[in-house]
Amino acid sequence: MSHLHGDHFGGLPFLILDGQFSRRTAPLTIAGPPGITKRLTDSMECLFPGSSSIPRRFDVATVEITPGATMTVAGITVTSWQVNHPSGAPALAIRLDLAGRTIAYTGDTAWTDALVECAAGADLLIAEAYYRDKTVPYHLRQADLCSYRDRLTAKRIVLTHMSADMLGRPDLIAFEAAHDGLTLTL
Repeated sequence: MSHLHGDHFGGLPFLILDGQFSRRTAPLTIAGPPGITKRLTDSMECLFPGSSSIPRRFDVATVEITPGATMTVAGITVTSWQVNHPSGAPALAIRLDLAGRTIAYTGDTAWTDALVECAAGADLLIAEAYYRDKTVPYHLRQADLCSYRDRLTAKRIVLTHMSADMLGRPDLIAFEAAHDGLTLTL
């Protein structure tokens, strides 16, 4: 997870609850920025008092990703960069390396050169494009991605986190656009 805003984090208590009700047994690892462990516990207690400490058939582990570091999480090599999106903890761009494939994710952020390093040679860059060209603090625009396209050396770029401005004019989307149900093969 890239940062601790509700639209990126808020489904986790429900995911864990669903695991309980569906009799999940496989362990679940949740990785995110520093503070994720406390935020998850606090959210679970807010939404379902007592739920953070009840016994489950599956283990839930949280891993706090150190900004600027490379670490292994659940067998995946994770590299992160701190980006520009205030959220109560460092917001991260994340690069995942597994089985010879690389996925990079901008998270929510204003343009920062850290995205160039994150995307370098990746098989897939998943990039926020909140608006086409309207400046919204702490968010990427499609215009930013277009103007830096020659520096973003990912093989494929898929846009996500798009506003009605983007979604309402699909003919003006300059990259591949994510949509509900999209399956990607690398």
